[in-house]
Amino acid sequence: MIGLHFFNPAPILPLVEVVPGLATSADCQQIATALMSAWGKAPVVCKDTPGFIVNRLARPFYGESIRIYEEGIADMPTIDHAMKSVGGFKMGPFELMDLIGNDINFTVTRTVWESFFYDPRYKPSFTQQRQVEAGWLGRKTRRGYYAYDEKGQMVIVQPITGNQQLLEGICWRVLVMLINEAADALHFGIASREDIDLAMTKGVNYPKGLLRWADEMGLGKCLSTLEDLQAEYGEDRYRPTPLLRHMVREGRTFY
Repeated sequence: MIGLHFFNPAPILPLVEVVPGLATSADCQQIATALMSAWGKAPVVCKDTPGFIVNRLARPFYGESIRIYEEGIADMPTIDHAMKSVGGFKMGPFELMDLIGNDINFTVTRTVWESFFYDPRYKPSFTQQRQVEAGWLGRKTRRGYYAYDEKGQMVIVQPITGNQQLLEGICWRVLVMLINEAADALHFGIASREDIDLAMTKGVNYPKGLLRWADEMGLGKCLSTLEDLQAEYGEDRYRPTPLLRHMVREGRTFY
């Protein structure tokens, strides 16, 4: 037995997470991976852990963006604008949650959090819980973080606020949390370096693989930012993965 996790819409998105179990033979894994390649898909192999690769690594894109909003650092349109204009993401986190559906996104977040035995890195937010309780699920209900018309088009967009320094700060805070998740997944052998980066570019259309992005930004900068956030907030949510500490100390990079 082996798991094959496709991404919606399956006929369009190429990524398939190939998930062997404890009793899966090497031959079965190879056959499944080869079959996915023959179908024109982009298979990645990952351990059977909560969220596999994509749904685990992507949590900070939503969670840290909501946290920034809850702290009053910026409004939702500004956060979305920062991730698109500075980070190069095709959609901002609040736009994307409205497209996915807040009920689905909140359930995935809560499931990953519970499955990781309530690790604070994946803790759900009251902001999204209240959206779900109100029935503001996103485009499908014509109301989520934004309002939508009958064609699913956003009807009211607040003006973008904040200067370039603010936008860069928002993007970097979210990005470094994503990088930390990717590095932690590598640390625990969830998937290979290449498969982690391929999963995020092919599964959720990130502009770059997170580990390659970490190299570009500098692992020392990543580590110091996480240490500053953990010191400021006193929360385990921001703890750097041991792999980052090891690599910075040894002067290594992911690529």
